[in-house]
Amino acid sequence: MKAFFCLLSTLLFLAHSGFAEPLADTRALDWEGDIASRLIDAADAFLLKKIEQTMAAEKSENPDRAELARILGVVDERVAPKSRFEMLTKVAEGENFVVYEVRWQAFGDVHGEGLWLSSPGATKSMIVIPDADQTPEEMAGYHGKLPIEYQTAREYAASGLNVFVPALINRSAGSHTLSNREYLYRPAFELGRHLIGYEIQKILALVDRLGPDLVAVHGHGEGGMLALFAAALDERIPMVMVSGYSGPGADLWQEPAERNVFGLLKQFDRASLERMIAPRELKNLAQPPAPYVLIEPKKSRGKPGRLLSVGDQKADPKIPAPPLKIVRVLDQEARHARQLHELDRHNQQLLVESPYVRAEFMAKLKTDSPQDFAKSQKFYRDYFAEKVIGRFDDALLPANPRTREIEINDKVRAYEVVLDVFEDASFFAYGILVVPRDLKAGETRPCVVCQHGLEGRPQSTIGEKDAHYYAAFATRLAERGYITFAPQNLYIFEDRFRTLQFKANSIGRTLFSLMVPQHQQITDWLGGLEFVDADRIGFYGLSYGGKSAMRIPPLVDNYCLSICSADFNDWVWKNASTRSPYSYANKSEYEIFEFDLGSTFNYSEMAALIAPRPFMVERGHFDGVAPDERVALEFAKIRHLYSAKLGIGERATIEWFVGPHKINGVGTYQFLDHWLKP
Repeated sequence: MKAFFCLLSTLLFLAHSGFAEPLADTRALDWEGDIASRLIDAADAFLLKKIEQTMAAEKSENPDRAELARILGVVDERVAPKSRFEMLTKVAEGENFVVYEVRWQAFGDVHGEGLWLSSPGATKSMIVIPDADQTPEEMAGYHGKLPIEYQTAREYAASGLNVFVPALINRSAGSHTLSNREYLYRPAFELGRHLIGYEIQKILALVDRLGPDLVAVHGHGEGGMLALFAAALDERIPMVMVSGYSGPGADLWQEPAERNVFGLLKQFDRASLERMIAPRELKNLAQPPAPYVLIEPKKSRGKPGRLLSVGDQKADPKIPAPPLKIVRVLDQEARHARQLHELDRHNQQLLVESPYVRAEFMAKLKTDSPQDFAKSQKFYRDYFAEKVIGRFDDALLPANPRTREIEINDKVRAYEVVLDVFEDASFFAYGILVVPRDLKAGETRPCVVCQHGLEGRPQSTIGEKDAHYYAAFATRLAERGYITFAPQNLYIFEDRFRTLQFKANSIGRTLFSLMVPQHQQITDWLGGLEFVDADRIGFYGLSYGGKSAMRIPPLVDNYCLSICSADFNDWVWKNASTRSPYSYANKSEYEIFEFDLGSTFNYSEMAALIAPRPFMVERGHFDGVAPDERVALEFAKIRHLYSAKLGIGERATIEWFVGPHKINGVGTYQFLDHWLKP
């Protein structure tokens, strides 16, 4: 009887799962539960292990200052000072110092602003950098708002030093529903800059003006981080003192978005920064403790993040300092608004200039002959793989395919498929293979990889759900005679996948660093099936799958063509503009930004990595990803490359249709028939 119930239980499971026979030459897939969720967990474990390995790896004895400056965005030329300060207004008096409001030009049209606590007869100077949520006035002792141990600027001034306190961008939320710091970080990151770098530049512009009078830089919290990085970059800073910041660590991904520095942990842990500062003196101060910051999910459009207080030893009680005599009341909100506006304007000026920067970057791409094109293209593909997407060195495992049949309709057979990818954390690929039932023994067919969009699943593409957007295109193409495969990509489960991006970024990788090897394994396996023509495997992706269509085929040569549906546009503009209503600059997709695309690869440059393979855009006039004119402008550059320069204009096309964000399945199907069917 027990054996009977075991058999009955097994049969019920098989009936429930739709399992019949596995695909020939594969093992049976017996996984239960949500495989997409299992995949996100596997990716998470893989990245955490890679972070651990990166932190444990031996770092160079001579860290690269130029590389640190690049990833921090300290790249704009500072303005040579014509005068020490552009504005000098007395605002307060202390017991033995005078406070002035000061302003100085840093780079472009961007200025630093803050306070100068001037001690009579002082010949030496200090820079004191507050936390982002502290004002220069608080550190100077205005109104006694901060405990005396935070009034660092006041204490140094009282000891007989000239003290300069720059104002930082605060963490408050503005009308853009993000913290002010994340609002500026997003476009800057896309354009190869960083809010951290901008504020370092303001500090170094002070260093330029103070020269040999400077004796030290002291920073607390966010200011402690800026002081540490500034001293590592600039040997003119003779001493640095840091409180409330312990240095970059394995939990960098948990911090607020504006702390995200692409690839920081690969070379620059705390010990590396200390080596860059030595033999100059670095003092780590236990007091005062670090600020406590918590950005909770769903309460902001920004990235969840936290800064946990460290060094929370109790300070010795101190006698309250006497209040300052206020001579002129400063409008601190207006000052902050100016600082915010100048950096936003600088980002937007960089955006306007970015097409010219990219053109200069791509100038080495030769189009004289197919041979010259392929040879020169290799440099850009390698750069894209290493500097933009990020590449893991792990070797692919044998695919070890596991499959089980699922039911779609009487015209096709379908199988869930799991393939091994990387050994660490058992990272794998998952998807649905769809095969026409009229496939004859010994016959080979072309294959189309059909990629879902944001929060989608392979099931979205075969007709089980989201039929309006996807039009069951993986099934419809199989009914037209193609083999199709619908992979599960990583962009699902909201914050669970978005935090993967920040884990990957900390070690110089992205979500696509994991998805590219998945697709390499998928296409290798597909090409090895006896009924798939390995030379005719195409990629067709919708929305986030369209983003994949721009980034995966450049690095997976098994794809013989690529179709970008419901995504193609002026991608750098879409990420960096703070004016356009189409922009991601203030949307909830906080993981979408990729470092320095503005100087390297917009969508037309990515398409240059796909060329000379056929490339198509599917575009609905009422698709809200971008207006038609932006799509047309970027595609015109691709058309010029394919047609005017390479003489293969028939390989690049766009279909415009009257409709929204969806698979249209008319011109794209004709495109696939033309290029994939013999």
